[in-house]
Amino acid sequence: MSFQFILMWAYPKWIAPIFNKFSPLEDEEMNARITKLLERTGFESNGIFVMDGSSRSGHGNAYFTGMGKNKRIVFFDTLLETLSPEEVEAVLAHELGHFKHGHIRQRLIESSVLTLAGLALLGWLIQLPEFYAGLGMASETPAAALLLFMTAVPVLFFFMGPLSAMKSRKHEFEADAFAAEHVGSEHLISALLKMYRDNASTLTPDPTYSGYHDSHPPAKIRIDHLKSLAKPNSKER
Repeated sequence: MSFQFILMWAYPKWIAPIFNKFSPLEDEEMNARITKLLERTGFESNGIFVMDGSSRSGHGNAYFTGMGKNKRIVFFDTLLETLSPEEVEAVLAHELGHFKHGHIRQRLIESSVLTLAGLALLGWLIQLPEFYAGLGMASETPAAALLLFMTAVPVLFFFMGPLSAMKSRKHEFEADAFAAEHVGSEHLISALLKMYRDNASTLTPDPTYSGYHDSHPPAKIRIDHLKSLAKPNSKER
């Protein structure tokens, strides 16, 4: 877990710049809008940056990264080119919702627990002759055990997948509700529709497949949820 925290702390300043170019957000109006949102939500950031996402794909995104004083806001240049300032603010509010609800911390803890559990399981299986024989391996060496374990683990995760996807979709609804509370639903809805279009995502996925695999709710369900959160006669910020 300590290693993961170190990576999160070091990623924005030393690791991410190896793969992409980051520059400070120069749009003064957008900067002021984002700064006000951060103040309203009590989020401290060590800068607002634009990443050259267009150098790799046409997908748009916004995220925050880092820990402590290294936290920073990052926008893909493709997102800024596609969305209006109000929509960009709404997308960022959604991402801030993940932070405020502790979703990132939960995922980090869960990942660490699963890693430790996997290592403990491997340490137990490596001592069982039945483990090797059951999977048709004559050699009973640590290398063989690791190979068999890595082959079998995806089968276990296949059955755990729906639980993970269900929890992730719950997190998305919570982050949407946070955004609706702080910037309103209207602009997040329009931003989502543009992002679904630009990312070539289907608006009507198969319900069974989506329920089993998708980490985000289907577009219609998500948009209907946002509409239900809209405040009557409220003025969007």
